[in-house]
Parts: sequence; structure tokens; C-alpha cells
Amino acid sequence: MKIFGLAGWSNSGKTTLMIALVQVLTARGFRVSTVKHAHHRFDVDQPGKDSFRHREAGATEVLITSGARWALMHELRDEAEPALEELLPRMAAVDLVLIEGFKRHPHDKIEVHRPSVGKEPLWPGDPSIVAVASDEDLPGLDRARLDLNAPEAVADFILDRLALPRRKETAA
Repeated sequence: MKIFGLAGWSNSGKTTLMIALVQVLTARGFRVSTVKHAHHRFDVDQPGKDSFRHREAGATEVLITSGARWALMHELRDEAEPALEELLPRMAAVDLVLIEGFKRHPHDKIEVHRPSVGKEPLWPGDPSIVAVASDEDLPGLDRARLDLNAPEAVADFILDRLALPRRKETAA
């Protein structure tokens, strides 16, 4: 299973690019999954629902299933956050896993950077950032610059980097 990431500061456009990449790659026939790192507490469950009540009661894991989907929620309680290497084997095999976040992990990634956000770039001194996607020129950039508004070209860059075949869009 190949992995590739997007990293950058909040409001840089990571999620917008991630969604566009998933659409582009799946339209080309690739099976794609995603991992999203959140720096804050989050909940995918709703208070009052049975699965929420199971977790509140102390269950370590709650698997909820239906004819349309299933989801496994794991409560860390007082455990440390698992490393990316521990999480990836829990995922079903696909052609590509796109990772949003985990900006300090050493997997290959594209930094999504907009100088207008007012944050310093991550790429200087980080060899795991193999390209930068931006909507502005980046003086002094020492690696590939990709157009943030051209997800087809960003997808081609990722496929080339991972030595995956370029595919034309498949008919729906």
C-alpha cells in the first residue's frame, strides 16, 4: 500500500486539495483511502445514540454497522496517541492512502502553503516535503512548486513520485 501526504498550517487549503485529489484519483480508477490527523478532541458519534452510550459506559472499542457502512471507534482513554505506523495496518488494502496532517512524520508529502495565511513555510530543512503546492510564487523554493488550483497536475506528481501508472479518467 502506497502512502503520500499533504501538510500545512490551518486554512492553507489542505482539505480542499485532499478532496479534489480523492475525486481525481478515484475517477481514474484508483482505490484511495485517507487518514486525517486532528490536533484537538473530536467526535464522530452523536450524544444519545446507542454507540455513544456504549463508549460513555467505558467500552474501549465500539463497532457500528449497517447495510451501507461500518465504523470502528477506539477510545484511547489514558493511552498515548498511536503512531501512523500503528494505524495504517488497520486499514483495508487500497492503491493509495492520502494522509492529511502528520506534518512531522517522515513520509513523502506536499506542503500546502499560502503566504497570505501569514505562517512560515514548513519546507525549509524538511526533506520529507518533496514539493510545495501554492497559489503564489515562492522565492527561494528549492523543490518542485505545484499549482494549488491544479489538482490533476498534483495527482500526476504524486503518481510519478510513487511510481504508480497514470490512468485516464474512467467512465462513470
